[in-house]
Amino acid sequence: MNEYGESRPSVEWAVVPSAIGPLLLAATERGLVSVAFHAEGPVRERTLDGLRSRLGAEPVESASGRLAGAIRELSAYFAGELRDFGLPLDWSLSSGFHRQVLRELAAGVPYGAVIGYGELAARVGRPGAGQAVGAAMGSNPLPVVVPCHRVVESGGGLGGFGGGLETKRRLLALEGIHPEPLF
Repeated sequence: MNEYGESRPSVEWAVVPSAIGPLLLAATERGLVSVAFHAEGPVRERTLDGLRSRLGAEPVESASGRLAGAIRELSAYFAGELRDFGLPLDWSLSSGFHRQVLRELAAGVPYGAVIGYGELAARVGRPGAGQAVGAAMGSNPLPVVVPCHRVVESGGGLGGFGGGLETKRRLLALEGIHPEPLF
């Protein structure tokens, strides 16, 4: 319980292997709340510390099977067998404009497609806010599932990526995206 008598969310986590390296997955009772790249040693500890402080809960290694669906769907995605994630998501780690942009990205940019930062800004009613969209991508707590790797520069450049540009290239290639300017 917190100081207002509300129960704290419970957070379960697990590190799972993937085609792009170990991923730390975390879920609350609402759904998947976090995906972290390169989830070894210090990255894992920083991610767990962040979940602890931002959600007000002590993350525990998965015991209830809450992550089973996420593990299954990510495995199918990396095997090329899944194009659309159907997981319940907990949006607690994003808010405001960032949440609006991430929701539009998740709903409106399908597997195998890319979108420019500026175009995504226009879709959420903020033309000219391409840099703010870039900040939203950088704060995405659910990469891969909410596909920030599909957001690229208008001229075809990769742009940035929290998991590193090589990881972004590999995710795009997995989805069959190979335009020359991207590589």
